[in-house]
Amino acid sequence: MTDAPDISVVIPLFNEEPNVAPMLAELFDALRRLGRTHEVICVDDGSRDGTFKELARISASEPSLRVIRFRLNFGQTAAMSAGIEAAQGKIIVPMDGDMQNDPRDIGALVEKLEKVGFDVVSGWRKNRMDTEFGRKFPSRVANRLISAISGVRLHDYGCSLKAYKRDVLQDVKLYGEMHRFIPIYASWQGANVTEMVVNHRARHAGKSKYGFSRTVKVVLDLMVVKFLASYSTKPIYVFGGFGVASWVAAFGAFALMLFYKLSGQKDFVQTPLPLVVVMFSLVGALSLLMGLLAELVIRTYYESQGKRPYLVAEELGAGAAKRLAAK
Repeated sequence: MTDAPDISVVIPLFNEEPNVAPMLAELFDALRRLGRTHEVICVDDGSRDGTFKELARISASEPSLRVIRFRLNFGQTAAMSAGIEAAQGKIIVPMDGDMQNDPRDIGALVEKLEKVGFDVVSGWRKNRMDTEFGRKFPSRVANRLISAISGVRLHDYGCSLKAYKRDVLQDVKLYGEMHRFIPIYASWQGANVTEMVVNHRARHAGKSKYGFSRTVKVVLDLMVVKFLASYSTKPIYVFGGFGVASWVAAFGAFALMLFYKLSGQKDFVQTPLPLVVVMFSLVGALSLLMGLLAELVIRTYYESQGKRPYLVAEELGAGAAKRLAAK
């Protein structure tokens, strides 16, 4: 493709053979109705059924379809990351391949992204076609928890259907189950994030890939996201703070131990306090050393790659003009 398309749609797929053909047919029809140049990138995440054969068959007659196949199943986040890296469009729209997202919502997402001036528009499955206690209730709890911790208020982080301006995704690296946290990363980098209600449909074919284990992974990834947001450039504050708290606890146990001894109530060997003092003292020392090691790693990371711990929106003046000319 010589010119970048207007829209790139990224679709991770895993064992979705019965959904591939009808999903792509509906998607391409919706994209053609928009009257914009487009590409569709399907990432086969190591499917063990006929998903890739279906993709290969359709790509032979559809020039705007690009297919990436993984050797193994690496997970939805890895597939989403590969699709985003391969995308050439000015606007990138991820969506699920199980036909629960409605391709007709893409036009409204793109319109809101362009006309209102947002950088990210996240889909909100307000009328979600899932069981209440199996999927909807845990999702509401998780969304509120994520919003409270991240400070980015969205109703539905789990909805894959979103629209991004290309530049907000350039420095986003995804691991674990972190594809759902892309709006958070974008917001922390100054992006203007909003959401809109999208249609959600019941699954008619294939099996859901979600379960309780994924909920646990999301919680753990959320802890990582919060740590990276608050302490990625100053890890000593976490490790050192925990070390100091451990030493305070050790000092308190030592003082209590002395009090019992001097008041004649208990001897040292009659309480576990000496062990508590030793344990907290060691934990404090190890935490502080880990913090110093983390500081070395962070400095090596930034300095070896020429990265800066800040983001510049724009510059004005003669110096800025010279730097732009040099680029």
